[in-house]
Amino acid sequence: MNRRVLEITGMTCESCVSRVDRALLGVPGVRTAEVSYREGTARVSAENTLDPAALAAAVQAAGYGATLRTTAPPETREWLSERPLDVRGTGSDKKAGDTKLRIAVIGSGGAAMAAALKAAEHGAAVTLIERGVIGGTCVNVGCVPSKIFIRAAHVAHLRRESAFDVGITAAMPAVDRERLLAQQQGRVEALRHAKYEAVLAGHPTITVLYGEARFKDGNTLIVRLTAGAERELSFDRCLIATGARPTIPPIAGLKETPYWTSTEALASPAIPQRLAVIGSAAVAVELAQALARLGSHVTILARHTLLFREDPGIGETVTAVFRDEGIEVLTHTLASAVSYADGEFVIVTNHGELRADKVLVATGRSPNTGGMGLEHAGVKLGPQGTIAIDHHMRTSAPNIYAAGDCTDQPQFVYVAAAAGTRAAINMTGGDAVLDLATMPAVVFTDPQVATVGLTEAEARVKRIGIDSRKLTLASVPRALANFDARGFIKIVAEAGTGRILGVQAVADQAGELIQTAALAIRNAMTVNDLADQLFPYLTMVEGLKLCAQIFTKDIKQLSCCAG
Repeated sequence: MNRRVLEITGMTCESCVSRVDRALLGVPGVRTAEVSYREGTARVSAENTLDPAALAAAVQAAGYGATLRTTAPPETREWLSERPLDVRGTGSDKKAGDTKLRIAVIGSGGAAMAAALKAAEHGAAVTLIERGVIGGTCVNVGCVPSKIFIRAAHVAHLRRESAFDVGITAAMPAVDRERLLAQQQGRVEALRHAKYEAVLAGHPTITVLYGEARFKDGNTLIVRLTAGAERELSFDRCLIATGARPTIPPIAGLKETPYWTSTEALASPAIPQRLAVIGSAAVAVELAQALARLGSHVTILARHTLLFREDPGIGETVTAVFRDEGIEVLTHTLASAVSYADGEFVIVTNHGELRADKVLVATGRSPNTGGMGLEHAGVKLGPQGTIAIDHHMRTSAPNIYAAGDCTDQPQFVYVAAAAGTRAAINMTGGDAVLDLATMPAVVFTDPQVATVGLTEAEARVKRIGIDSRKLTLASVPRALANFDARGFIKIVAEAGTGRILGVQAVADQAGELIQTAALAIRNAMTVNDLADQLFPYLTMVEGLKLCAQIFTKDIKQLSCCAG
C-alpha cells in the first residue's frame, strides 16, 4: 500500500473536511483519504504509486491548498511527549534535582514562537502546544498569503493600465488563478517549514505537543492529543497565545450561506465575477482592491466610511482611488439579511438589495479564548472576550501570561512577537514592558496607507494643543516622476514646541517611509529637526522632510532638492 501525507491549508471548520475528502477520493487510484481539520492534513493511500501533483490539484480545485508533507507527521513527533516526563522537564513532575523552569506555551504563531525561543534562550524547558497547523495566522492564512495575493493583483493591474501607457502598450492580462494559488501556497509552505517547523525541530529544550489544551487549575493543563490520548502537563509559567478568528456579524441568514472570510478568499482557486465585501477596515479594503484587479466586479458595504477609525482624509482618498478603479463603495450601508440560492447571494441593505456570486465578510477578528477552562485558572476576560493583561503581559492569574491577538493588543504579528518576547523575559525573572506609543501600521492598498502616533482627533482627546500640516503628493518629486500623485503626507505636531506627535500617509510605498516617522517620534524630534535632516532625492520618504518644511516655509518657492 502506498501512502502520502498532505498539508492542507484553507480549512476553516469540520465541514471543509468532507469537501477535501471527496476531492481526494475522486483522484484515480486513491483507496482511502483521512482528512484532519485540527491537524491540517490528509493521509491518502492507494494500491499503486500516488502522484502528489494530482492530489494537490484535486484539493486546490475544491478551494483549498495542498502540498506534500516532507517533515514527520505529528504522530511521529509526538514520541517526544511520550518519553519519561523528566527528560525535558516539561511533564507533570520534575526529576529530582531538576531546577529548570517549566514553561507551557499554548499556540504556535508569532507571539508563541517568540516566547518559546526567548524562554529557551533563558534556560527554561518549554512545551509548545498546537491544536492545528504550526505557524498561526500570519504565515498560514494571513500576512504572507495576503501580501502575495495583493502583489499578484498589483502586477495584473500594471499590465492592464499604468501612467506610462502613452509609451508602453498595455495588454489585458490572462489570470490563471489556480497557478497563482499554487505559487502562493508553495511560498507559504516553504516559509512555515523554514521559520517555524525547522526552527522548533532544532531546539532541544522545546517539545512540541499536537493537541488541544485546557486548564485544570492555575498550574496544570490537560492536553487532548491529536492522536486521541490525554496528557496532564504541569507548568511553572504559562503563556496563552491562541490568536483570533474572523468575526461573523449577526446578519440574518448569513451563517446559512457559503460566505467567505479572508481565509477562503485567499485559498479560492477561482475569482468570482461579482463580489460583495462586508467591512471597511484593513482586510476588507486590501482584499477588495486585489480581487477587483484580478477580475471581480467588487462592491464594498461600509457601515460608516472606509477606514473610518483613521484620519478622515485617509478614507476619503482611498474611496476616491477605489471608485476610479471601478470599485463600488457604498458608505453608511448596513446589511440586514443575506440569502443564497442557485449560486447567487442576495444581500438586503438599508439602501436596497444587492446580488453577488460571492460574499466576503471582513468585519474584524475575535479572540480564541473559549473552551480553554480559563475560569479554572483564574484568568479574567475583558468585555470583548479578550484576555486582560498588564504592561508585562501578566493575566489576573499568578504565573499565567498572554500575548498577541487573544488579548486586547493591536492585531499585528510584529506586536504579537514583541509581546511574546517580553512575556518570556518576564516569565524567566526579567522585567520588560511593551511600549506601543510609536507602533507603525500599514494597510496594503495601492496607494498604501501608513500611520504612526496620534491623529489630530486623538491628540485633542488627550487635550494636547496641536499644529498640523498636510502635503499632497503633487509636491513630492518622487510622485511626480512616477506620474502618480494620489495621496498625501500629514504631520501632527505639538503646538509651541513642534514635537512630532503623529504621521499619516497615503502614498506609493507609504509602508516604507513610516518607520522613519516612527523613529522621529521615538526620539522626540521636532518638525524643525526633521526638516533639517538629509533625505535622498527622488525617494518617497523625502516627502516627510518636505512636509516638515511647510511648517515654516512655502516649498513652492524652493528648488526641487533644497536643503
